[in-house]
Amino acid sequence: MSQIDKASRRQKIKDRSRTQVHGNEKKPRLCVYRSLSQIYAQLIDDDNGKTIMSVSSMSKENRALEGTKSDVCRIVGLQLGEKAKAQGITKVIFDRNGFRYHGRVKALADGAREAGLVF
Repeated sequence: MSQIDKASRRQKIKDRSRTQVHGNEKKPRLCVYRSLSQIYAQLIDDDNGKTIMSVSSMSKENRALEGTKSDVCRIVGLQLGEKAKAQGITKVIFDRNGFRYHGRVKALADGAREAGLVF
């Protein structure tokens, strides 16, 4: 399977899921993007078109993290959950963004759940 086929397949899955996944101010959408070496997560308010907060493995505090990519993703999820709780957000809608729910995406979700987010 070529890279173009993979990208178009993920875009189709993403478009399908976005018809059902919609976040608002009280229950934002937790959107995950996974690149080959990094992970990015955002809490998005779709009603106002605003990103409430974002955390990534590229941020200053996370650049020096040691361990496997899955370990780093779990830590990023924990940080996202703690930041969300500080702003009074406890419930989110998980948007895996066309990626399969396993490996690093699952590790980030588990970390966010450990921090107290409900989805």
